[in-house]
Amino acid sequence: MGSVFLPHLHTGWHVDQAILSEDDRLVVIRFGRDYERECMIMDELLFGIAEKVKNFATIYLCDIDEVPDFNTMYELYDPCTVMFFYRNKHMMCDFGTGNNNKLNFLISDKQELIDIIETIYRGARKGKGLVVSPRDYSTRRRP
Repeated sequence: MGSVFLPHLHTGWHVDQAILSEDDRLVVIRFGRDYERECMIMDELLFGIAEKVKNFATIYLCDIDEVPDFNTMYELYDPCTVMFFYRNKHMMCDFGTGNNNKLNFLISDKQELIDIIETIYRGARKGKGLVVSPRDYSTRRRP
């Protein structure tokens, strides 16, 4: 285990503060239910890359039962959803799935997730609101 742990955001206020507090890094928030299998897998992956991306991204976890504030606004009905924010702005990413608002499927490997976060970060720094994912996931089958 590294020195990095993934902090949980326990209220809507904490989510807002997390998004507002970063000026230079991408804010990555995993919304979902901590006990869901998909979330556990994603959390492990996020934990595994946190140290590698810490210079340009900060990662948080948020349980949508504990903090239901954003469920309607962000349509958080998937078992696990990862969203990206930069300078208090919701960053969108085109994964080829038709849903540009969030990452709502499992990524199979750490490097792939690092590439996505890095790509969104680079786009955000250039002032883009929508970034195209380094890979097209449209042909991906649901598990």
